[in-house]
Amino acid sequence: MTSKRIFITGASGCIGHYITEALSLETDHELYLLVRNPDKLKFDDLKFGDKGRAGITILEGDLQQIEDFGDLLKTMDAAILAATAWGGQKETFDINVVKTIQLINLLDPTVCEQVIYFSTASVLDRNNQLLKEAGELGTEYIYSKYTCLKRLSQLASAPKITTVFPTLVLGGDETKPYSHLSSGLPDIVKWINLIRWFKADGSFHFIHAQDIAQVVGYLIDHPLSQALSAEAEWMSSGRLVLGCQPLSVNQAVEEVCKYLDKKIYFRIPLFIWLANIFIVLFRIQMDPWSRFSLNYRHFIYHNPVNPSTFGLPTYCPTLTDVLKVSGISRE
Repeated sequence: MTSKRIFITGASGCIGHYITEALSLETDHELYLLVRNPDKLKFDDLKFGDKGRAGITILEGDLQQIEDFGDLLKTMDAAILAATAWGGQKETFDINVVKTIQLINLLDPTVCEQVIYFSTASVLDRNNQLLKEAGELGTEYIYSKYTCLKRLSQLASAPKITTVFPTLVLGGDETKPYSHLSSGLPDIVKWINLIRWFKADGSFHFIHAQDIAQVVGYLIDHPLSQALSAEAEWMSSGRLVLGCQPLSVNQAVEEVCKYLDKKIYFRIPLFIWLANIFIVLFRIQMDPWSRFSLNYRHFIYHNPVNPSTFGLPTYCPTLTDVLKVSGISRE
């Protein structure tokens, strides 16, 4: 493949680490990493040109001042926008909406082939359409992603934008930061002796960050806007939900118990009314979005995308695989 110049935001995060590592090891693309704090990059070989692969440039800066990189952005063949702000109403909206759109507008449409923008599957309903409750009840983060998605569709460059919607993200090791979910896996294991006695109505998708990186690497060399095959027809919207096949909550508990050799003799149905009693008893704080999610329960989507979609091997196709690579002991 022809070497490309790629601008990457969010490289210091969990997903960003996996993407940067994959592109640096498996391609000859020139990578430009915009990071606020280079010390958060855990791969030292990429931070120092004399030690690592050529063609990687660390740009110390902030999306708040993205205009400072305007001249550079005009030379980019592609952009991967994985940076996000999680809290603080003004900063979250500025970073996740205003500055993200400003960055896209700074790209030269005659040079840039595509933009891969990271949203979240939480803003979609079960038909892969915008979920209105995300705009009405969503947290600052959810609302900002909902708003940005609506605005992206109005840009002149919209046909070149591929929006990816990660489901529950797992990943992290000694050389990469852990995702929020992976950092909580030990707690789930700790509580499995209690959890296994209950069953609940709910389902979800998950995906490992290394599998996300494989998908992004494929898209960089095979932009959806250039896809002509019949198999890619359903991707014509430029929206890809990233995840393995859906898994019910009960199936997940059973798989974890099997991995840990924990027997399940019977289970008590955890009805909504019973969950509400627990919420009161344990004084659990529920914001409007959490309350909606408790009632919605089935966060599943059509046509989930993972490496197998493109004929590539999947790193973690099952929850058991996730537990193994996460170093969760069977004892």
